[in-house]
Amino acid sequence: MKNGVEEVRTNVFCKLADDLIKGEVYAIPKYLENCRFLPKLNNEKPGQRNSTYKKRFSSLENLVLIMFEQDATLIPKETSWFGYYPDGFFEPILPSLETKLYTEDWIGLKALDEAGRVHFISIPGYHLEIFEADIKKHVVPYLNGQIS
Repeated sequence: MKNGVEEVRTNVFCKLADDLIKGEVYAIPKYLENCRFLPKLNNEKPGQRNSTYKKRFSSLENLVLIMFEQDATLIPKETSWFGYYPDGFFEPILPSLETKLYTEDWIGLKALDEAGRVHFISIPGYHLEIFEADIKKHVVPYLNGQIS
C-alpha cells in the first residue's frame, strides 16, 4: 500500500502525463493535418467538404448509434453518438446536437436526425460488448424494416 506522499506524486504524475497526451492527441489542427481518413469522412476540413458524403449519409433509412456505458476504448464514449469535447477543451462533453458537425450539418447527421432516422441506443458493457439479445432488440428491427 502506498503512503500519502507516494500517492500524491503518482496522481500528479498521472495527471500531467494525461494532460500531455491529450494535448497531443486532441490537438485539432494536428488531427486535421495528419489524420488522413476521418476528417475527410466527417467533412471536418473547411473548404474541402464533400457534398457526396453528406448526400449519401443523409440518405440512410436509419442510423443506429450504440454507446457502451463502460466503454474505455472510445474517449469520450459519447463519440459513438458523435458527441465530443469543445475545441481546445476536455470538459464538458458536448452531446452531438451541440457539435459543429451537427449544427452545421457537415455530414447530414442533423437532417437525418430531424427526419427521425437517428436512433441513440445506450447499453451496458464495454466497447463492442454487445450481446445477441441487444442486437435482436436494437438492430434487427431496422434490418427487417419492422421497428418496434
